Amino acid sequence: MRLIVFFSLLLSVSNLSAQVQFTGKVTDNKNVVQTAVYIVEADEEVQTQVDGTFNYQFENTGIYHFNIENSSGFIQTFELNLTKAEERFEFVLSTEDSQVDLLNEIVISGTMKPVLRSESLVPVEVYTPTFFKKNPTPNIFEALQNVNGVKPQVNCSVCNTGDIHINGLEGPYTFVLIDGMPIVSGLSTVYGLSGIPNSLIEKVEIVKGPASSLYGSEAVGGLINIITKNPLYASKYAVDVFGTSWGEINTDLGLSLKVSDKVHWLMGVNYFNYSNPIDKNKDEFTDVTLQDRISIFNKITFERKSKKQLALATRYFYEDRWGGQMNWNRNFRGGTDVYGESIYTNRWELLGLYELPFTEKITSQFSITTHDQNSMYGDTPFMAKQNIAFTQFYWDKTYGKHDLLVGTAARYQMYDDNSAAKPTADETFIPSIFVQDSYEINKRFSLLGGLRYDYHKDHKSIITPRFAFRYESKKGDIMRLNAGTGFRVVNLFTEEHAALSGARDVIVLEDLKPEKSYNVNVNYLKTWMLKDDFILQAEAAAWYTYFTNSIIPDYDSNPNQIIYKNLEGYAETKGISLNVDAVYANNLKIMMGVTLQDVSKVENNIRTQQMLTEKFSGTWVVSYTFNRLNLTVDYSGNLYGPMRLPLVSELDPRLPYSETYSIQNIQLTYKGFKHFELYGGIKNLLNWTPNKNNPFLIARSNDPFNKNVQYDANGSALATPENPYGLVFDPTYIYAPNQGLRTFFGVRYNF
Repeated sequence: MRLIVFFSLLLSVSNLSAQVQFTGKVTDNKNVVQTAVYIVEADEEVQTQVDGTFNYQFENTGIYHFNIENSSGFIQTFELNLTKAEERFEFVLSTEDSQVDLLNEIVISGTMKPVLRSESLVPVEVYTPTFFKKNPTPNIFEALQNVNGVKPQVNCSVCNTGDIHINGLEGPYTFVLIDGMPIVSGLSTVYGLSGIPNSLIEKVEIVKGPASSLYGSEAVGGLINIITKNPLYASKYAVDVFGTSWGEINTDLGLSLKVSDKVHWLMGVNYFNYSNPIDKNKDEFTDVTLQDRISIFNKITFERKSKKQLALATRYFYEDRWGGQMNWNRNFRGGTDVYGESIYTNRWELLGLYELPFTEKITSQFSITTHDQNSMYGDTPFMAKQNIAFTQFYWDKTYGKHDLLVGTAARYQMYDDNSAAKPTADETFIPSIFVQDSYEINKRFSLLGGLRYDYHKDHKSIITPRFAFRYESKKGDIMRLNAGTGFRVVNLFTEEHAALSGARDVIVLEDLKPEKSYNVNVNYLKTWMLKDDFILQAEAAAWYTYFTNSIIPDYDSNPNQIIYKNLEGYAETKGISLNVDAVYANNLKIMMGVTLQDVSKVENNIRTQQMLTEKFSGTWVVSYTFNRLNLTVDYSGNLYGPMRLPLVSELDPRLPYSETYSIQNIQLTYKGFKHFELYGGIKNLLNWTPNKNNPFLIARSNDPFNKNVQYDANGSALATPENPYGLVFDPTYIYAPNQGLRTFFGVRYNF
């Protein structure tokens, strides 16, 4: 009996000695910081006191990760090895961010599981509000212009609609999520990235390459996951207002409240207005679309004893935009006297996340969206409605060295419009199941395999596999290999705005089959810790994607038509990219990237460069902080190579390829006031616009209803003295923002 008591006491002492009483202090080099500290392994959050300190008792010694949000709004991760019964550590937060700083950020988009970015088998790029503030924009669509390999593409000279290209692939190949939910798709592809309040964005995760094995259709070229802030950590009050010399006004408002001990509420409002018609290129059309837009976002989180998450979010979006002839007003909407493109958009979103109260980690998610678009393109009406309901359950389980994810999803979509292609409303229901296994062979080698099964009523069974490999050298170099397939179910008129704008006839030659892709990409990451507080990081990537059943708009076969059909051949995209980040003593930060790519199609043994796709591009952001002056200077820009452009006729005098061009910006930010920031600068320093060295941008802008165009027996425009180039009205010859140099000034307040 005494022996049992002795061993029991010995075991108690042993357990006691393994405990760690930890005291932390959070500062930003100058002041203590009151914030929340998330302890990853314990899955608990601790609030710092007035003096910046916090206490926590760990049951065991070992390695722990601490996530802390700094004043700029991004999360820093600290890794500590706790070995003694009492430990103390001071967490010093950076005031800026770069990809170097974010190497140990927790990411979820690559594998749908939280993992350190450096340990993810799928390369994930992370961008925070600090990065986007270096070139402030009124929406996330424009904000992505300084991300290497990502291009906000303008598709219409009149209404300025656009989409996001990743590695040269068009917008419909890019999957956009909000908090991991597929909110932006189908009808909202063109407008869905407008109106997301920037003040509520915690970070944006970007995965380049197919992710259909986890996310299904549309995740062929890559995905963008916009992650909103947790109400528990967001600023209590946040205001960001800026205006430009062109008359644009953008306002972001944020409010975070503690409703009760267990309920936290976050609200954000974005309002953008531009109502100043400008025609600097003298074609009698507005250079920039006029817009009146409001977006209201609400998010509520509920704390529970089980530490399981429960969150609900809603968003309402309304936009009134128009572009056209300078003398257009609403009295001319839908008529043939004055040309205008007028679009009213109403949109509701509801999304939620619930971790089921089981011992196992089972998560459910759902989203419901309704999108109503009332549009007039000249005298052509386009009235469309789309309702989407989505739900999924997934089980996150660790078994030995296996990290499993098993899930099921279901997507319902109702789509209806007044076009000839949709005589009746279309309803689809796509059930899915998916499985993923990440296996750690040892500390240096890891493997991942995944498989997804979808069933579509028209296309039947669709299977998409995925494979990934990660290797980390003794020096910390990381190499990743990813391979897999993707698929995309096409919603033609919801995605192709060019099919509605202008005088070209839209021809759909056949029942369109789903596109399929086969992809492989290699990624290599290396970090140098140099002397004098200088850190350098380089990330190189190479990729190849092969497409079958591609649906590429054909502008070439007939200048009066846009022809849609499955490609009788194949399409491919291949390229290499390099990102370089440098940080020196927290004062100088440089982020630079370059991409070389070839996006083309092969049909009848003829290779053709894809329309509106550049051969090379580059981006950069250079920031320097003068500490004594509380002043930061940001110089940002991009560079794009020639793109093939859609001409209307063989006599069309416009350039068949765009010229190499660059958009550059500079900004000064003063942070000498408590809670306040003042910022201002110049956008498009070189005053470059796409009409440079072109006789005109919009074909037949003087006759947008083609009243004076003469046609031959085949319906092709004839060259006449009044129309010497044989043109019809066409606004699709556009490849960059048609807005020149402008100044801006803004104020930010965070409390």
